[in-house]
Amino acid sequence: MRGPVQEETMLHEIPNVRQIPGEGRRRWFTDAYFDLIVWYAEDGSLTGFQLCYDKEGEERAFTWNRGHACVHESTDSSELPGHSKMSPVLTGGSPAPARNIAVRFMQQSANVEPAIVRVVFTTICAYPARAGEILPVA
Repeated sequence: MRGPVQEETMLHEIPNVRQIPGEGRRRWFTDAYFDLIVWYAEDGSLTGFQLCYDKEGEERAFTWNRGHACVHESTDSSELPGHSKMSPVLTGGSPAPARNIAVRFMQQSANVEPAIVRVVFTTICAYPARAGEILPVA
């Protein structure tokens, strides 16, 4: 049984995540700071992930798909005064504190399989610190 402190500080998997046809199998891990969504091919291999962080502050995300570069994006809630709340969208070009996020992810990922942790950690650590600079990840 998890206590409230662990729920807030350690990633844990959300059971029975809605699957979207054509996206591959999807898993979702969450805590108070991170959301990690991972996608798998039919053969069980990891095909991508999105690590959202600072959910209660200025939310941003690292997104990686096999065969593509890792990108870092900010969340734009597009809220306009006097209008109903709109769905947030990701916008590119924001500076990434990649190493800090990677270290914090490692500290909070004890409940995530090591293979997933390794891919997320190494991909984010390889991300360039300057906005707009994209390096491919194997």
